[in-house]
Amino acid sequence: MACVEVLPGGGLQSRVCARVGLLGNPSDGFRGAVLGFSLANFAAEVTLTPAATLRLVPNPVHDAQHFESLEALAACTRSYGYYGGLRILQAMCAVFWEHCQREGMQLSPSAGPFELSYSTSIPRQCGLSGSSALAAAALNCLLRWHGVEWAVPPAARPALVLAAEQQLGIAAGLQDRVVQVYGGLLLMDFSPSLGSQGRYTRLDAASLPPLYVIHAAAPPARGKDSGAVHASVRQLWDAGDAEVRETMGQIAALAEQGQRALLAGDLEQLAALMRRNLRLRRQLYSDAVVGAASLAMAELAESVGAAAKLTGSGGAVVALCPRGEQQEAALRAACEARGLACVRAELGPPLHPLSDGAAAGSSAGESAV
Repeated sequence: MACVEVLPGGGLQSRVCARVGLLGNPSDGFRGAVLGFSLANFAAEVTLTPAATLRLVPNPVHDAQHFESLEALAACTRSYGYYGGLRILQAMCAVFWEHCQREGMQLSPSAGPFELSYSTSIPRQCGLSGSSALAAAALNCLLRWHGVEWAVPPAARPALVLAAEQQLGIAAGLQDRVVQVYGGLLLMDFSPSLGSQGRYTRLDAASLPPLYVIHAAAPPARGKDSGAVHASVRQLWDAGDAEVRETMGQIAALAEQGQRALLAGDLEQLAALMRRNLRLRRQLYSDAVVGAASLAMAELAESVGAAAKLTGSGGAVVALCPRGEQQEAALRAACEARGLACVRAELGPPLHPLSDGAAAGSSAGESAV
């Protein structure tokens, strides 16, 4: 599947899916391992259009600057916060330019000024990687426009996306960006012994059972960003706290256990692992940080016998109904009664082969370091 579409008139457009952390998150930010997949139900889209000067175009919803009244301004701020997507586009452009200069890359002389605009359907601050999807889509357009896709292989792109987000104080690991660069269902091992990129293994899409993503139907009022969620645990980790390091190691181990459960088709074991992931996360971060809304979604899923855990840093959960269609119907009905959105997860397609480093076959699919 092409990452960039060429538009009539010479413009470019890139669409990048949301991401679900199925098992092991948030250990990727601590050199752990994660089993995750791209979520095609939601996506960010960036459009690059030739222009007379370089311009970043505000999104009329997420970067609104004109309001009918103070009441409308306050309502918009409650729903979308103070920061839209323009800062992400700007950070990605700056990081891209600095990377090209540092690496001595010659940009195409025919690439003139451009406008970047964006839209997104990814629910805001729900732990579905909306910011990294936007940055990754912008990077795809910049690489194609300047003729340097060949010089920045897929393996190098997650770190560039993360660097742009770090410019904005967003603290996270690589898994979101790896999933959004490569697409599909991936096991990602970020152990220190595997270098800065880690090792990625693609799993067969057919191994993924029906899953549901539950989130609030309306944007949360100024929800926490991932940087705020991870900050205190990061400080303890950096200080060498034994309990934090032990618990994070247990979370990381769930990713490979989940891979084995998927390959064996053992849904009860997969459900047990998802529940354990949530328990360990609550133990590590506290219920106050995980958030009452996220916990209520997980408890709602459990009320019909489903297993659930956070998709990311909070605001949405991914649920598994190991007993099949009747249980799935009960979950959808329970969510509807609570006014929650409940969508069956659509797996995003693979975007690049895992062949950037020392690739080798595996029982689960292709693998690369």
